[in-house]
Amino acid sequence: MNKMTDLSKTAGEEQLTETELRKRLGHYVGPVGLYDRNKARPFVGKVTCNVDRLVAGSWNEIVIDHEVGSSGVADGASFKATFKFYSDWALFQTVDPHGANYVSAEYQAGPLVEGQSPATVQSLKVRFDQKGHERPFQKAIIVDTVDGYLNAGDQIIIRLGDRRMGGPGTRVQTFVENQFRFRCYVDPLGTSRLVAVPGDVVIDIVAGAPASLALVGSRLVKPGTPFVIRVNAHDRWGNACVNTGGQVEIIACLDGKEVYRKEIELGAKGWATAGIKDLPHEAGELMITARMPDTLDVADAVHYVTIDDNAPCARLFYGDLHVHAHDTVGTNSPAYNTAYGRDIAGLDVISYTANDFQITDANWELGVKTMEEFHKDGELVCYPVQEWCGSSTAGGDHNVVFLHGKKPEFPYNSKGEHNRTFTWNEDMKGAAVNLGRWPIEELWLAYCHDPENHLIMPHVGGRRYIPDWHHPELERLIEISSSGGHFGWL
Repeated sequence: MNKMTDLSKTAGEEQLTETELRKRLGHYVGPVGLYDRNKARPFVGKVTCNVDRLVAGSWNEIVIDHEVGSSGVADGASFKATFKFYSDWALFQTVDPHGANYVSAEYQAGPLVEGQSPATVQSLKVRFDQKGHERPFQKAIIVDTVDGYLNAGDQIIIRLGDRRMGGPGTRVQTFVENQFRFRCYVDPLGTSRLVAVPGDVVIDIVAGAPASLALVGSRLVKPGTPFVIRVNAHDRWGNACVNTGGQVEIIACLDGKEVYRKEIELGAKGWATAGIKDLPHEAGELMITARMPDTLDVADAVHYVTIDDNAPCARLFYGDLHVHAHDTVGTNSPAYNTAYGRDIAGLDVISYTANDFQITDANWELGVKTMEEFHKDGELVCYPVQEWCGSSTAGGDHNVVFLHGKKPEFPYNSKGEHNRTFTWNEDMKGAAVNLGRWPIEELWLAYCHDPENHLIMPHVGGRRYIPDWHHPELERLIEISSSGGHFGWL
């Protein structure tokens, strides 16, 4: 959890009413009733939103309302609504109010009390910046105040996908996310130093209606080897549907001859998925078709399995050794992502990966515990992974896979030595960089004593791996292709 500074307290030991204050101070000039009103407000204000649930890939108008706190907003200061950079939410624009993804910001004055002057702000200027704030909340809608200040109780209203001029709204990100967050910041004094407004805007991004079926599983097996094929219902963007259920007919043909036909039921609660374990496994080319006979608008799925005596292994296995969660730059929890990999993607091997400079000790321990809970011999192999985030001049990004169930020597080894690149995150107690393993040679030193239990994978991430360095015992695998990109030159 993000630890936000509590700016609602004052230096005074007691909270006085305005009546009590006037008795102590004697006669003074001040707006009547404003003291009590402002003392009741949070110092840097609050944010609310008109929605808390959206369908992935849908078009909407989203209103974020910032009520200015007792701090006010100084002349030339700014307000930011930020979200994580790993999102394919359509890019906002500020030039065409009739077009898609138009974002606007407007000012609304709050009620004044007797003797209070109105705010002097002349206008608000809004812009969108892909890297307008700190990782991971880098994408930012930034609102600048122009030539004047805002009073406590005034409002800054941001419309994402403003439809008032006829635009279609904004296209939400196309993948599901439990508790997508807009984290808002304000610069109350106009010093360019921002503070988080307590209470993120939280929206659940959910799957839409079923649009297609998918079949996943091994493509190559040896005769007589049992295998599982999973059938899932997906929405138009490929998200696993939830709480939909439905009858699915499975037909399998071996070398063109039908050898299997069965109706199965997708889960009516949770993900719409089912595992098929009794398919024939004689030698030949097996074509599996899945269809929903009672639902014409859901596309069929086809999956091919080659059952071959000459296969080099019992069957093909699938894995993903680079899976981030919401505690660094990814989405959803470690448990959600691991369950998805097992139940929807049909993976045999999966990891929980954390950016080492950003992960807190508590979140790392939770991720490792999740891997221990999901690991099951013969069914699902789970590994915790440290992503060493060194810049390219120091060797570039490398993932450390902790193998064989041994307790990871991260963030600290048995001597208490710090095995991160450095510490740099929102939850830091100090402001300075706490340097750890830097450059790449010092990462190798941390794990070279036990190469059998450690696998280091260079990759192109936020910081490009440079092949000037290589440790042949530790670096036995290179990540060349992933959802982050394809790097054939490696």
